[in-house]
Amino acid sequence: MSFPKGFLDELKGRVRVSEIVGRKVKLTRRGREFVGLSPFSNEKSPSFTVNDDKQFYHCFSSGEHGDVIKFLEKTENLSFIEAVERLAAEAGMDMPERDPFVATREKEAATLIDVMEMAAAFFQQKLHEGVGAEARAYLERRSIKGKTLDDFGVGYAPESRHELMGYLTSRKITVEQMAEAGLIISGPDIATPYDRFRNRVMFPIADARGRVIAFGGRALSADAKAKYLNSPDTPLFHKGRVLYNLNRARKPAYDDGTVIAVEGYMDVIGLAQGGIYNAVAPLGTALTEDQIGLLWRMAPEPILCFDGDRAGIRAAFRAIDRIKPLLRPGHSFRFALLPSGSDPDDLVRDKGADAFRTVVSDAKSYAEMAFSYLLLDERLEGPDDRGRVEVKLDQWVSEIPNEILQRHYRKTLRDWLWNHFAEVFGWKKFNKASGYTPRRLTSVTARGIDRDLLMSRTETELLACLFCSPELVNVYFDPLHCIDFLDRQNLNILQELFSFCSEGERIERSEVLQAMRGRGLDDHVRMITTSMPYRRAIGMNSSEDLEVMFLASLKMFVARGQYAEINRDALALSDDEIAIKEFYDRVTWLSRELRAGPIAGDDSEFFKIAEEYRARRALAEKAEIKRTAAG
Repeated sequence: MSFPKGFLDELKGRVRVSEIVGRKVKLTRRGREFVGLSPFSNEKSPSFTVNDDKQFYHCFSSGEHGDVIKFLEKTENLSFIEAVERLAAEAGMDMPERDPFVATREKEAATLIDVMEMAAAFFQQKLHEGVGAEARAYLERRSIKGKTLDDFGVGYAPESRHELMGYLTSRKITVEQMAEAGLIISGPDIATPYDRFRNRVMFPIADARGRVIAFGGRALSADAKAKYLNSPDTPLFHKGRVLYNLNRARKPAYDDGTVIAVEGYMDVIGLAQGGIYNAVAPLGTALTEDQIGLLWRMAPEPILCFDGDRAGIRAAFRAIDRIKPLLRPGHSFRFALLPSGSDPDDLVRDKGADAFRTVVSDAKSYAEMAFSYLLLDERLEGPDDRGRVEVKLDQWVSEIPNEILQRHYRKTLRDWLWNHFAEVFGWKKFNKASGYTPRRLTSVTARGIDRDLLMSRTETELLACLFCSPELVNVYFDPLHCIDFLDRQNLNILQELFSFCSEGERIERSEVLQAMRGRGLDDHVRMITTSMPYRRAIGMNSSEDLEVMFLASLKMFVARGQYAEINRDALALSDDEIAIKEFYDRVTWLSRELRAGPIAGDDSEFFKIAEEYRARRALAEKAEIKRTAAG
């Protein structure tokens, strides 16, 4: 709405910026200004200033700047009108009269809101009556009960075609009003109007002020044409402009610094049952521009939560394209991928809220997901393939509207792309001094294998596979126990996996990652879970494909990665030169076979070599100890 001239100036003159800000920030007077720690960034030294004379605040660390109205918008997740209304109430000022046409429309809307509130009360009452037994049983199975049901106003729409209509008629509500509110189905070709929602668990949908404006219904009958049914668009409700639970999630989102967008009503309610309150949901549609804007008003980097299976990843990729034309500096998204086959409420119910928080803490950045999207199903075998992918990357980046973001995304994605090539083809990774240059082969790599590069990549691949499918620890315990990682942190992680994964128990990826925390391994685990091998592993179509990737890495580790170590063992065990020579020849053969393609037959030779290698390493170490003692 537009305000009369001078109204906003008078309003801001009646309130002190420092008083309003001081409720959120501990301020200290410094001359004519106040200073404090920024509410917009995590800082240790105060860079946030408030000036009552000039009626503004300024944050030097984040660049945020504005008046008292904007401060309320930012910190309380209020709209402009809501912020003005709150300040006017504090200042003892009446809000100005609105345009008569607008006032009439708002009066009509208020009437419809009354109708919706009546309907919500009706549905809640029916849930607790005899007709709601099936709905209560369904909610009990989903572990939704008690205070959570009341907080979200969950109800039940009876199977009868006219029960709600009869109730509202008794409250002097006309058929026209019911139809306008989307509660009944009527029309010139319908002799008798009837209730839109029947035999469904009902979820009231509220606006930002907490007023019921629509409903979502979950069918209890398997024969229902639609499992979920939303209210149609009405004067109150446009589903592309609303987020479910927006009114309740705004304050927790501000307190937590982020907001989580999940798929549906039950996900939001299930998370709230588990103590996670900053979740919202779109209403059965792909994210719209309006919904993206609402999420950004709640947090600069909201988290989109998807199932970790192929369908979920594809949905995440669709969101990437939807968000791209709206990107702007300081506003982006993160992507949390759930364990395959798990909904948020399933995960909280089965594993606890901490399991979900672990998934959220491991959320990928928008740039990381975009990079995975661009490389999806791409062949990178020859220069033509790589050139095509680079052109594809540049075209994708060129569609970002902000030129500054374009520049930074192009540089970042190109660096990642070339480092990906480096991993795949053994090139030297990009750095400012050397640029993109092929890695020079060393004496250890006479056959084109750089041992250090290969071993680093192979160790990462092995752990990435184990993170994604922890049951592999038990299946391949023996060969894993036979190998020695060059990277001590990788070895520590492997030992933790041995301790955590017990035979016969199903372990989820989120549990494994959570178990690694608090053991001084956080940074190294984060490095693995942001690596290309991990992204490739998590994108596997099936557990069988993941196992193939794992076994190939394990074979490569034993067959290719031990040349230098075996050579050293041969020198140490000079009294057994013939046996060492035979062993070295067998490893060389196996390596050659691996380079040529998969080994025919079973893996018994591979495991035998792994075990023998471990034994010979032990003998070599004993021999070295004896020589040291003798010397």
